[in-house]
Amino acid sequence: MPTASIRTRLPRIVQSRQNTRVKELRAGFARASGTEEGHIAIEGEHLLLEAATSGLRFAAVFIRAGSEHLLDKLSISEVVEILTLPPDIFASAVSTESPQGVAALVEPPAFALEDVLRAKTTPLLLIAAALQDPGNLGTLIRSAEAFGATGLITLPGTVSPWNQKALRASAGSVFRLPVVAAREDEVFSALQSHNIATLAAVAAEGESLTQHDLNRPTALILGNEGSGIPAEILRRATHRVTVPMPGPVESLNAAIAGSILLYEASRQRAANP
Repeated sequence: MPTASIRTRLPRIVQSRQNTRVKELRAGFARASGTEEGHIAIEGEHLLLEAATSGLRFAAVFIRAGSEHLLDKLSISEVVEILTLPPDIFASAVSTESPQGVAALVEPPAFALEDVLRAKTTPLLLIAAALQDPGNLGTLIRSAEAFGATGLITLPGTVSPWNQKALRASAGSVFRLPVVAAREDEVFSALQSHNIATLAAVAAEGESLTQHDLNRPTALILGNEGSGIPAEILRRATHRVTVPMPGPVESLNAAIAGSILLYEASRQRAANP
């Protein structure tokens, strides 16, 4: 559990861009898959606070010289390395054009497919099939946590949840919601063995979402922003559903559509606890 502020710990001043930790931080921001050491890079007071309160393990914290006050609210139970960097070196290592002054290398949470299938509550899953916009994925992760989903599965071709834009859009939910990458055959075989219904979201000609009982174990499938759900995945789905839209709009943004699906599931489950 988080303890006292790390502000009281003595930071190490680093003056070189070639410092091993600085190079790893730079690599972490450049690679969505994480560093060779198994860490992901995060930036900004909010994300660091979310990571700390979510119980993630910190490998190192980086503070821009002059921004030490940002450490006041950051409470981490284990002893971590704190490095103070001159503004130019800090800016060279992070990904944003206007750095917030604090960054970190953390160990991402590790979840397996069974973790999202064997939930303590009735499973409600979101499956991203070739979703490529990181902002959409991050928003869906945040909505999934907000509306009580038990996990999110990314199929091949989907952007990494550790992409920096996805991380920021999730606002920290990615640190807590089980997010798992898996192959199609593995996923659908597991869904069938757990008797989880699969509802594929299509822009038109699907059944109305409100006609389905979402109190049962359910997986909601969302596809690519442009081409939708791949045909081979559509064939595997139990049903095809469409969000009713009285207005003259062809389709919804993937994050908005997924959030509406999740809200309807949450609404039904709240009405029938």
